[in-house]
Amino acid sequence: MSAAPSEPATRAPIPSAAREAMEKLNAEAGGLHIWLRTQANAPAQRPWFKDSGIDVGGALARGRVGANQMKAEPHRWRWREIGPYLDRIAEIARDADVSPIEFADRQQFLLTNPGLGGRLQVAATIRCAVSIYLPGDVAPVHLHAPNASRTILSENGGYTTIEGERCEASRGDLILTPNGTWHDHGNDGATPVVWADILDFPLLEFLDCNWIDEDFPGERAGNARAQAPVHSNGYSARLYGAGGIVPGFVSHQRGIGHATSPVFHYRGSVIREALADLRGERGDPYEGISLRFVNPATGASVFPTLDYSAQLLRPSEETRWKRETANAFYIVLEGSGTTEIGGKSYDWEENDIFVVPNFQWRRHLNRGTRDAVLYLCSDVPLLEKIGQYRAQGRASDGEVVQLVA
Repeated sequence: MSAAPSEPATRAPIPSAAREAMEKLNAEAGGLHIWLRTQANAPAQRPWFKDSGIDVGGALARGRVGANQMKAEPHRWRWREIGPYLDRIAEIARDADVSPIEFADRQQFLLTNPGLGGRLQVAATIRCAVSIYLPGDVAPVHLHAPNASRTILSENGGYTTIEGERCEASRGDLILTPNGTWHDHGNDGATPVVWADILDFPLLEFLDCNWIDEDFPGERAGNARAQAPVHSNGYSARLYGAGGIVPGFVSHQRGIGHATSPVFHYRGSVIREALADLRGERGDPYEGISLRFVNPATGASVFPTLDYSAQLLRPSEETRWKRETANAFYIVLEGSGTTEIGGKSYDWEENDIFVVPNFQWRRHLNRGTRDAVLYLCSDVPLLEKIGQYRAQGRASDGEVVQLVA
């Protein structure tokens, strides 16, 4: 079904005096913690199903409304610009005149979207922190409300122990720490560890149900900051790695969270091999060759709120334009290319990070001479649960088609 462009219905201009009167009335009502909404002070949005232009849709609100409404913007964080700050943080930690343990928990920076007024988030529902762990650093065992993952960006990936399962990692690995799972992580290697943590923290913050617990009830390891491993490295992969076969002798719930995957560790080498095995296929015109990580016990997303996938773009491959009601957050694992968002181009290379906010047209182009590999995190599952996920694409002739209505 195509969506033909149409002109919005014409409204008579609202006199400026009326706007001023509404602002004055709202100022008066502010003490009651209410906001009086009319067309005079409401933000304008272009209709999703009728606006077929590539440029970013929607009009920004003005006045008091504009000051209180924020919209995520497309943005790319260049690794060559942000990466050195990790070394500077680590240098401060090494030379600090306090106990090293005060730095061992968190040496990181959080990415902030320029459209969100300094909030510690990259999109309405997604936060990302990039951390460095020096040899010997350990974050104490804890559990929390947000779902979280870490994508390993260094060759040495350190370790994460989740519900007693020790996950020894390397570059390209994806490690999940679902809500309500006890976990600790650190670096017992000889070189620094760098990873990107992605969480649904802003959603939990908005719902006012963020919490953390550090009173671990089980046996601790020697330094008393980490849990003693109960399962060896690769435990969940041995249980669920066969594909289409689920063990019947264990509970698929790990921790106190609900509807999360029992698999904690996806190895980058396995992901890359799976993508390579499929690179000869036609692929999806909007996504290229893509793999989605799912809960093996249910087939659903790994988290109720966030979805993860990996995609491969072959040299010179260009995807078609696509837009969704969901936010999409990308990390570049291999290669170089360009993503066009709302008519603007964002070049990327290894370890670069970028975000495509909801409602905005985007397409990927591999401009390099070798395969490009992108990891994607989106809030599609959340939008599906509240009945608000939709997607559109552009066919080869430019016609707008409904992919998910």
